[in-house]
Amino acid sequence: MVKVGCCGFPTNKKEYFKKFSLVELQSTFYEIPAKIETVKRWREEAPKNFEFTLKAFQVITHDSKSPTYKRLKRKFGNPKNYGFFKNTREVFEAWEMTREVAKNLNSKIIVFQCPASFKSEKENIENFRNFFKKIKEKNFIFVWEPRGNWPEDLIKKLCKELNLVHCVDPFKQKPVFGKINYFRLHGKPDYNLHYKYREKDLKELLKFCDKKENYVLFNNLNMLEDSLRFQKLCQKFT
Repeated sequence: MVKVGCCGFPTNKKEYFKKFSLVELQSTFYEIPAKIETVKRWREEAPKNFEFTLKAFQVITHDSKSPTYKRLKRKFGNPKNYGFFKNTREVFEAWEMTREVAKNLNSKIIVFQCPASFKSEKENIENFRNFFKKIKEKNFIFVWEPRGNWPEDLIKKLCKELNLVHCVDPFKQKPVFGKINYFRLHGKPDYNLHYKYREKDLKELLKFCDKKENYVLFNNLNMLEDSLRFQKLCQKFT
């Protein structure tokens, strides 16, 4: 099974819902809505079978030096305690906020996207391991997108131990562990958001999708057109 969608809404929600049955929410990374009623409205506006996946709140994954914090409006404890899966009150509060959004959207998949500055150092690995052991839940699939220079054997070890799905851009590397495939397409050759996927790229992408459940999310500027073309290709060959 191949599920296709975009990272965020590249068009208005009403039109998007007509074209797709999946989206990865980006807004939850930058700021959790102040009122849970906002989240409930998102769910009500979408078709019944529409699936939301979401990016975890940046207070969990990114430290306060990240430029993404320019979009964070709320005051949230001590910034020194933000990010990198630190076992702090602020990080676990950020998790509870993320969890509440996921529950109200009926989301089963939560994506933890890490910055390249989150490196495979002893303290980071220890915090990472402790964080996922503490938030372990049967109702969710946790997807981890490491960036930077993480050794594949370490990624596999942590994913296997903590039951995580290794998220990749399949044009750059192969996933090493996970009950599903979760692909995020950032543009070729290396995070080129202006890249428009060619027909041969899309055919190659379809070959990356195996017998598992496959989530394919486009995250380039041409995501709407590329995802529609890929969705059409999937329907043709499946």
